[in-house]
Amino acid sequence: MSFVGVIVSDQWLHSQFTQVELRSLKSKFISVKSQNGKVTIGDLPPLMAKLKAFNEMFNEEEIRNILAESGSDVNEEIDFESFLKTYLNLQARAAPKVGSSKSSSSFLKASTTTLLHTISESEKSSYVAHINSYLRDDPFLKQFLPIDPASNALFDLAKDGVLLCKLINVAVPGTIDERAINMKRVINPWERNENHTLCLNSAKAIGCTVVNIGTQDLVEGRPHLVLGLISQIIKIQLLADLNLRKTPQLVELVEDSNDVEELMGLAPEKLLLKWMNFHLKKAGYKKTVANFSSDLKDGEAYAYLLNVLAPEHCSPATLDVKDPTERANLVLEHAEKMDCKRYLDPKDIVEGSSNLNLAFVAQIFHQRSGLSTDSKKVSFAEMMTDDELISREERCFRLWINSLGINSYVNNLFEDVRNGWVLLEVLDKVSPGSVNWKHATKPPIKMPFRKVENCNQVVKIGKQLKLSLVNVGGNDFVQGNKKLILAFLWQLMRFNMLQLLKNLRSRFRGKEITDADILSWANKKVKNTGRTSKMESFKDKSLSNGLFFLELLSAVEPRVVNWNLVTKGESDEEKKLNATYIISVARKLGCSIFLLPEDIMEVNQKMILTLTASIMYWSLQQTADDIESPASTVASDASPARSMNGSMSPYTAASPDASPAPSISGASSATPDASPAPSVNGDDESPLVTEVSKLELVADYALSDTPEVSKLKLAADDAPFDTTEAPKLKLAADDAPSDTTEVSKVELAAEDAPSDTTEGSNLELATTDAPSDATEVSKLELVADDAPFDTLASPIQSQNAEIPSDAPSSSLLEDTQQQYSLFS
Repeated sequence: MSFVGVIVSDQWLHSQFTQVELRSLKSKFISVKSQNGKVTIGDLPPLMAKLKAFNEMFNEEEIRNILAESGSDVNEEIDFESFLKTYLNLQARAAPKVGSSKSSSSFLKASTTTLLHTISESEKSSYVAHINSYLRDDPFLKQFLPIDPASNALFDLAKDGVLLCKLINVAVPGTIDERAINMKRVINPWERNENHTLCLNSAKAIGCTVVNIGTQDLVEGRPHLVLGLISQIIKIQLLADLNLRKTPQLVELVEDSNDVEELMGLAPEKLLLKWMNFHLKKAGYKKTVANFSSDLKDGEAYAYLLNVLAPEHCSPATLDVKDPTERANLVLEHAEKMDCKRYLDPKDIVEGSSNLNLAFVAQIFHQRSGLSTDSKKVSFAEMMTDDELISREERCFRLWINSLGINSYVNNLFEDVRNGWVLLEVLDKVSPGSVNWKHATKPPIKMPFRKVENCNQVVKIGKQLKLSLVNVGGNDFVQGNKKLILAFLWQLMRFNMLQLLKNLRSRFRGKEITDADILSWANKKVKNTGRTSKMESFKDKSLSNGLFFLELLSAVEPRVVNWNLVTKGESDEEKKLNATYIISVARKLGCSIFLLPEDIMEVNQKMILTLTASIMYWSLQQTADDIESPASTVASDASPARSMNGSMSPYTAASPDASPAPSISGASSATPDASPAPSVNGDDESPLVTEVSKLELVADYALSDTPEVSKLKLAADDAPFDTTEAPKLKLAADDAPSDTTEVSKVELAAEDAPSDTTEGSNLELATTDAPSDATEVSKLELVADDAPFDTLASPIQSQNAEIPSDAPSSSLLEDTQQQYSLFS
């Protein structure tokens, strides 16, 4: 087994660098070592002074003095990992020398490929005040609040994940079932990692962009990333009501009813600016505010706005004040009389802090919008909103698109996809290289035919991917046909899920994944735990109580479900409690899902499929990672598990003081206060080695690559196997692929194991998919199930495969009308 990249045995140390940085630093380290035969502490000052990270901040003498503080002998030889630790130490010393308290809203100042970050102290203080205000009465957090805004206590408190999870629930109530949060005064690394995984997946589910944030970043409390995430969460909270569904009075901002659709398509920030300019125009303000920074620096716009919204608290004399700072101070005093929370100081207005100005204007809107309650206009706006089912699915697909990490951000699905550009970006993520960008037009697009061209290319690519687009043209997207848009995005989302599963299994010479495979996998997983629950199809009404999915989650990770919190699911209230818990537990595990509890309670076929596929993907990914990363080896560039949207899942990230998360099958990588999950057969797993006399694996995909193994036992789900020239190979099963070299006797006891064998004289399999790569194996016994594979020249054909009669069609595509029969 080979690994690419620079190997660092200390996992925490490895996590601090990218492979590009490691290779660069390794080459410099080796160059010094090749010259001198070794690298000593005395060699570091001239080496470090030449690095981009430090050449503008330290000279050679300063670096020498910093190193001398440790009291180490300059002639002491150091290894590469000690060199990396010294590098990080110097980087920490360099951070205070970079930037000032005036940082941009990106919180980022870069001086090298390894970024040195500064944060806005004003923003930190404002967000701390927000947290103190909204969470001061929380039963768990009140023991830690209030937070001192002048200290870094915010980042320390965020390290266990509880604060961030609670803040998400403040922004969008009910997003996280708090029963799933690990809330103890002292939690172990495993529980901390679970909290952060739950936090990140829930943040995606409310619309945050977390593509470049991992659990390790939050465990370490990296200020710029923690503050960036908090900023997004608070922004979502403050702008939650800026839409026609929540505030139909916003229809007053347009004079013509024909402009209402345009209003619905505006991003919340744009809508807030439109609201502000609407009142400024009434107040006689001559300018137009186009942003939340430079246009608000002089404070005049605020003075006009408050005078028209709350004349009883304001004075026209504010406009006569010449000093911008003094005027800003008067504005804030007037706002406080309106009970507006003070998110910024006068200097923040004068300096044009975009994030804080936006928060302040949003607070003014919430306290006093100044909009009329004209019943005719309000009723018209309410008529424009969608029915509940369409709204739920619009939300799901919008959040899924935003989670893909495309450049555009979707605020209103039906409006934002009409020019075709967003759909082209999504297609390029789902099927890289499929879009011809030379023939695409980027927004803003004024010419209607350009929008049609974009959408025509969307249809063309969709047909290439074999999506069902019968009688669908680009103009249908341009016209904003809601049912068609939802049908197309469902097919695209489903295609993406199946491709991710296929790509994972293709690493073991897998086959196409179908809906029936996902259904069969879930049922077998639950059955293997000794439970009797079964999912007949993805529209099985018995799923509404949620018990099957809790059993499935427990099957893939026994510790993740607390059965004391599970109800029988007999009443609607109990069903909702279970459904809410399922979603939070799945996210806590590492699944990236966007459904709502109602989707489980009503057994929404499409959402049930996405939930099951996400759990399956996580489970198989963990098993694949366990196989590729044996306990005795550290892969320097090993990637964490990917979520169903293709982004990195942080579930497997290791904390500095934590052992790797235990595998599903019971690998002996326990964390403090947490026992590893037991293996299926009750035995502990042994690591993969080159020459072993006995090897037992319990996994979903146990891949063996061991020459000269005298006896090998595998008790696993999905263990791929490759053999050639097997003089005696016994197979007693349906579809058992095998591809081994010089195997004298192989016995497999499982179900459904497809075969890929050459020259097998006697083949008997009783296994479900147990592939392996073994050379000169005298005796091999496998007890496994669940790993379908491509078969070549198999002497045994599948005869007894059982597939539920009403299982979903194995076809990748279904007719659009059939997919969306719910709307008809």
